[in-house]
Amino acid sequence: MTDTSPAYGLWTLVVINAAVFIIFAFSFTRPRTRHDWRALGGFSAFVVALFTEMYGFPLTIYLLSGWLQRRYPGLDIFSHGSGHLWETLLGSKGDPHMNPLHWISNLLIFGGFILLSAAWSVLYQAIRAGRLATTGPYAYLRHPQYLAFILIMVGFLFQWPTLLTLAMFPILVVVYVRLARSEEREVRAKFGPEYDRYAAITPSFIPRWHRERQTEV
Repeated sequence: MTDTSPAYGLWTLVVINAAVFIIFAFSFTRPRTRHDWRALGGFSAFVVALFTEMYGFPLTIYLLSGWLQRRYPGLDIFSHGSGHLWETLLGSKGDPHMNPLHWISNLLIFGGFILLSAAWSVLYQAIRAGRLATTGPYAYLRHPQYLAFILIMVGFLFQWPTLLTLAMFPILVVVYVRLARSEEREVRAKFGPEYDRYAAITPSFIPRWHRERQTEV
């Protein structure tokens, strides 16, 4: 039997999926500062662009349709499965949802949300107590919340790459790095030498295998 159900134009799914992930991110981050809102705003724009192409209008597939038809004759380029471009380009067969890339995508997305939740829980409590966040994920990274957003976006790019989200990704990474640097200046102004000692032994985004012991000055 041939599946005649539409692959795109499903705008209700666009709204529902985008809303679910944005609400998840909002509930985990509980934005309070302008940095928080800018981080969530950039992620939200990425998610909306992603699901618009996943279920609404496949702009990337449309723009690449001529090349795809020449490169992969017989491919139904506007089927939903063809939207998983990595599987198409790598010549993978079968259900793209069972492809290893899709499993890696899921691990990155869910792992990112777990890190996001853990990081913001620690940060929220530290802000309420008026102290520096140095426990939980902050014991290993100075900016685990931004790393979490990056991991989630990388996960989505493994699953459903689009020209727009591929272009947005490096821009958002730069935005998050700049937000992190701006945050650091504010925190350093507030905590002074305490933050300097913490920053000296704690990397920004990539954890070390062995964390150095902090020595008293």
